[in-house]
Amino acid sequence: MTNSLNIIPEKLAVVKIGGNIIDDEAQLSSFLNAFAAIDGKKILVHGGGKLATRVAEAMGISQEMVNGRRITDAETLKVVTMVYAGFINKNIVAQLQAAGCNAIGLSGADGNIIQGHKRIATTIDYGFVGDIDAVNAGFVKQLLSHNAALVLSPITHNGNGQLLNTNADTIAQEIAKAMSAYYEVSLLYCFEKKGVLLDPADDSSIIPVIDRLYFEKLKEDLVISAGMIPKLDNAFEALSAGVQHIFIGHAAELPQLILHQSGTSIVHE
Repeated sequence: MTNSLNIIPEKLAVVKIGGNIIDDEAQLSSFLNAFAAIDGKKILVHGGGKLATRVAEAMGISQEMVNGRRITDAETLKVVTMVYAGFINKNIVAQLQAAGCNAIGLSGADGNIIQGHKRIATTIDYGFVGDIDAVNAGFVKQLLSHNAALVLSPITHNGNGQLLNTNADTIAQEIAKAMSAYYEVSLLYCFEKKGVLLDPADDSSIIPVIDRLYFEKLKEDLVISAGMIPKLDNAFEALSAGVQHIFIGHAAELPQLILHQSGTSIVHE
């Protein structure tokens, strides 16, 4: 993408790290060292892993999951805020500092970065779960101008004092979309698989490229799992909104993903 003056925009990497990597100290450390080594501007969006469930259960707060999504009642919201925006976020920041990467840990409420609303209940009331309304892209750009990496936890707010637990994949997508107005954005979803797989039991069955038509066929043929479908929906929405490069792959292959040499590439028709 170029503007009317043919000035090539600066590159920005928006990287989403999955909860299974966060739960593994060795894998997380290796991933963060690779993230620290990325040249240029970068944003890391993280989920919560299983720590919030363990903390809640230790406090006697029962947890309910529906289709892999957490029901966030008032007490659970306190726990996920403490764990996601607190320990996990600051642990990541501290490890990045140790790796020589100056980093700032934030939630969506900080600097009004991400504002949303409580999800409207249809058949299931997920509690204080947020859907995103707006990203303060100008403020994010100001922060990035200081050459610090941003680390975003999946906690947002509604502008009226209410915190909200928000899907980290969606946060990565919306941040990437908003920042594509200023940068050439690469959106990288990193998790425990090497890409989107034709056979979930075969890690070598990586699909190198998926366009929208192929995605519809994969869904129709029941090739991809229910958990991958919303991730790909997010990816195609981001692509349509101006994000230039989208890859899904293994956290251990982040250096290759940055160079577009690994994982599954999500492309236009």
